[in-house]
Amino acid sequence: MGSSRLNLLEIETSLRAVQEDFDRINKSLTVPRDPMTVDVRENMMAGYRCVDDALAGRIDFFEYGNSKRLLGLNVLVLCGVDKVKREDCAQHMKLAEKRFYEQRAGGIGDLMDWLRLHKGEDVWRRAAGAYIHILSQPQLYIEGNHRTGALVMSYMLARKGRPPFVLSVDNAKAFFDPSTLVKGTKKHSVSMLIRLPKLKKKFGRLLKESADMRFLLP
Repeated sequence: MGSSRLNLLEIETSLRAVQEDFDRINKSLTVPRDPMTVDVRENMMAGYRCVDDALAGRIDFFEYGNSKRLLGLNVLVLCGVDKVKREDCAQHMKLAEKRFYEQRAGGIGDLMDWLRLHKGEDVWRRAAGAYIHILSQPQLYIEGNHRTGALVMSYMLARKGRPPFVLSVDNAKAFFDPSTLVKGTKKHSVSMLIRLPKLKKKFGRLLKESADMRFLLP
């Protein structure tokens, strides 16, 4: 099954529904999250558009020399496309780039090594594992690891013709609660070795159960 394009209108409809119902969703979470603002939603849509452009251009985010595109996804999630906002984010972007490339455990090199080691896994578990690797400590990005990780999973899935992961009213709690557990776990620790198979299975199942063909163009 080959690469698919994203149905951006349906994706935005789902995110709007989450935004409208976020107060109720937040009360149900083990650890409440920051509000889902209009800026958060719009920045996520900028990220999905970037993913869709990559799919259209058959661009491999994980190919040598393309790592800057993964960093760019995080910049979109945090700063959007507005020039003024991006200028305000300039210092943060410099720090984020330094962490992304120079961090030994948890930097982009570490993620690429993990992906190579798990090349043979089915796409559901491989995408789930990449998300866990991005989110666990030390995290790949300074901020926005949940959101950028969701975009990375979406890209990996859609490249294989599977629907992207899109936050919905129905899957929000199943996404956020285990993510909190992952965020508090260190990479390469004994605790992660014990938890990883169960977490990867849980997230892989979530991706499958959340898979909705509405989020792909016919």
